[in-house]
Amino acid sequence: MTGKVDEALGYEQARDELIEVVRRLEAGGTTLEESLALWERGEELATVCRRWLEGARARLDAALAEEESVEGTDEDE
Repeated sequence: MTGKVDEALGYEQARDELIEVVRRLEAGGTTLEESLALWERGEELATVCRRWLEGARARLDAALAEEESVEGTDEDE
């Protein structure tokens, strides 16, 4: 674990690693220090996933707004 999330990490990669972190935490058997490191990594990965999803939502909203704008222009003609 790097302690810093790679900014180039894709959504699927971050999600898959986050799933593995959660699995390891739920399984137990790690030291307190390992558990804390896993928790911190999980928080970082969750932030990456959240940013990707927010970006996707913004792109979708922009595309829908553009489509509505074009449809509204077509109706005026």
